[in-house]
Amino acid sequence: MSVDDYDAVAQSALALAQQGRGGSAAEDASNESLLGRYKHSLMGVFGMPQRPLVRGKGSYVWDADGKQYLDLLAGIAVNALGHAHLAIVGAVTEQISTLGHVSNFFTSPTQVGLAEKILELTDAPEGSAVFFTNSGTESNEAALKLARRNAGTEDKPRTRIVALKQGFHGRTMGALSMTWKPGYRAPFEPLVPGVEWIEPGDVDALKAAVDDTVQAVIVEPIQGEAGVRELPEGYLEAVRDVTREHGALMIVDEVQTGIARTGEWFASLGRVTPDAMTLAKGLGGGIPLGALVTFGEENSKRLSAGQHGTTFGGNPVATAAGLAVLETLEAEGIVEHVKETGEWLAEQLAKLPEVESVHGKGLLLGVEVGEGIAPHMVRIALESGFIINATGPSTVRLAPPLNITRDELGTFLTSFASIHAEAVKALETEHTANKNTQKEGTKA
Repeated sequence: MSVDDYDAVAQSALALAQQGRGGSAAEDASNESLLGRYKHSLMGVFGMPQRPLVRGKGSYVWDADGKQYLDLLAGIAVNALGHAHLAIVGAVTEQISTLGHVSNFFTSPTQVGLAEKILELTDAPEGSAVFFTNSGTESNEAALKLARRNAGTEDKPRTRIVALKQGFHGRTMGALSMTWKPGYRAPFEPLVPGVEWIEPGDVDALKAAVDDTVQAVIVEPIQGEAGVRELPEGYLEAVRDVTREHGALMIVDEVQTGIARTGEWFASLGRVTPDAMTLAKGLGGGIPLGALVTFGEENSKRLSAGQHGTTFGGNPVATAAGLAVLETLEAEGIVEHVKETGEWLAEQLAKLPEVESVHGKGLLLGVEVGEGIAPHMVRIALESGFIINATGPSTVRLAPPLNITRDELGTFLTSFASIHAEAVKALETEHTANKNTQKEGTKA
C-alpha cells in the first residue's frame, strides 16, 4: 500500500470517530456529549475520562472538540512510535486484509517472526521461548503459573512467591496477588496464597526471605506505579545470585520498562539473565500485545501442552504490529535516541526551580514537584495542551512516544513554570476550602 492508501484509511477512521463511532453523522459528538454517553454505557472502574480523544498523529492527539494535546504519556508507555505511525498502520492494514485471526491450533508467519525477533534482541540462549498474551497482566499471570511449576519435591515442596513492596504487576487475580498496594488487593481477597513482600533494594531482606521453599522472586527494574523508582545498583544481580543459590526462579517484569523505554532494549538485560521476563505496553505500539519470555530449555519446558493458553494472544494482526514496532525502532536508531533524549530531558527538568528532583531512565521519568502539587499539575497541563500523569501527590510521570523530538519536549519545558504556579494556587485554594469545611463542621 502507498502512503496515500494509508492516509485514506486514516481519513475513513477519522470520519467514524467524528460521528461518535457508531453514531449518526447528525449526532452530537462533542466532548460533553461523549462523556455523557460514556457515563451511561461504560462501567465506572476508571472514573470519568479526562477527555474523549478522536485522533492522533505523531506525538499529538486531538479531542472531540478539536483541541490539540502533546501526549507526554503515550497511553502509559504504550505508543512507542506515537500515534498513527505509518509502519504500524501499514503492517496492521496489510495483515488484517490478508489474515486476521486463527486459533492457536495454527500459527502464522508474523507470530513466528516476532518470537524470533524477541529472542534475538534478548540474546536468549538456545532453548528459550516466547508465549504471547494480550496485556501485561496476562503476561504476569503466565509467569505466575510458570513459577508454580517450580514446585520442588513431595519431601521439599516450594510454595512461596517473593515480590517487592511498591511493586505493580497487574489487576487480574494472579497478577494482583503479586501487586503490593493493599488498596488494590483488599476488595478481592482471598487472592492467590503464598505471596510475600520485601523492601525493594534491601539485600539483607532479600537473603532472609529467599530459601529453598521459594518458587520465584518477581521484580520490576524500575517501579513505575511507585513513582518511577529505579532499583539500586547491584540489586538485580543480588536477586539473580540469591535465586540461583536456592533454586528459585528470577522473573523480571519489564512490561513498562521493556522495548527501548529506558534507552536500552530491556532495562535488566546486560546485567542479569533472568529465568523469565514479561513484556507488553510498547511491544504492540498501541495494539494489545504482551509476552512471557523464558530463558533456557529447562524454563521453557516448565509449561507443557495444555497447561496454559490464550484465544487472541499472538494473533497475526497483533504480532504484525509488534514486528513493525521492533523493526522501526531498530532501523531508525530510536533506542539511542531515547537514551540521549532522556538524558537531555532529565537535565533540563532538573534545572527548573520548580523541580525538586528527577528520577528514572530514558523516556520513563518521575519528576518531584512538591507535596500535593502533582495531581493539580495534571489537570492544568491538560487545559494547557499537555497530557501527563501523577503517580502520587508529589510525582509527575513522563512516558512520551519514544520518537518524540526535543522541540516537542521543549514546549512543555517552556510551559512548566506557569503550569506549576497554577497548580500551587489550586492546592492553596484546596487547603483553604478544607479548613473552612472543618470550621463549619466544628460549629455544627
